[in-house]
Formats: sequence, C-alpha cells, structure tokens
Amino acid sequence: MVAIVDDDEQVRHSLHDLMESAGFRSLEFASAEEFLNSGEREHTACLITDIRMPGMSGLELQTKLKQEHYRIPIIFITAQGDEKMRMQALRAGAVKFLTKPFDDEVLLEGVRVALDS
Repeated sequence: MVAIVDDDEQVRHSLHDLMESAGFRSLEFASAEEFLNSGEREHTACLITDIRMPGMSGLELQTKLKQEHYRIPIIFITAQGDEKMRMQALRAGAVKFLTKPFDDEVLLEGVRVALDS
C-alpha cells in the first residue's frame, strides 16, 4: 500500500488517482499525525509526503519512523524545497525528492523503485 500524506486535499486526491490508475493501492492522510494514528504503518510499502505541513513536517515524520524502526521508503514532494532540505531528506534515506510541479512518470518510477527495495 502507498500512503499519501499531504495537507492539500486536491494534491492528495490527484496522487491517489494517479496511484490507482497505475495499479497501486493507496490511502490518503491529511497530516503526518493522522498517518501515525491510523495503524497503517505496518501495511505501508511506500510513503509519499509533503515536506511542509501544519503540525509535524514530512522530515519530522521521516525521523519519527526511523526512531520507531520502520523502514518505509519515502518520496518527498514539495512546492518550496531548497538544496539543504533536499540533502537532509536524501541523507536520511529518502528515495526521491520532487519539487512541484513534477512529472507523474518520475513519481511512478520512484514508487516502483521503492516497492522493489
């Protein structure tokens, strides 16, 4: 299952539709906290998350999952990424770091890589 965590409802829905059209089961979460409280961590094979969200950020979510020993491949998407943020995410093990708008095929390729790892 691919978990989609983004505070923007339109982005979540479009990513969900993209995942489903490519044959991937996905679930949407409006915040990192909602994802963490969902009980879906054990069923998540790939996580697509925004960096900047109200409450816990995508980078904080990545850190929390690592602290709890969850090895979920993460693809970050952001409208306002900078090189420092990108390097921090990748050094911590992110599969991809994409700046909006991004090519759907690049995202799908990242999901395929994450699911194969």
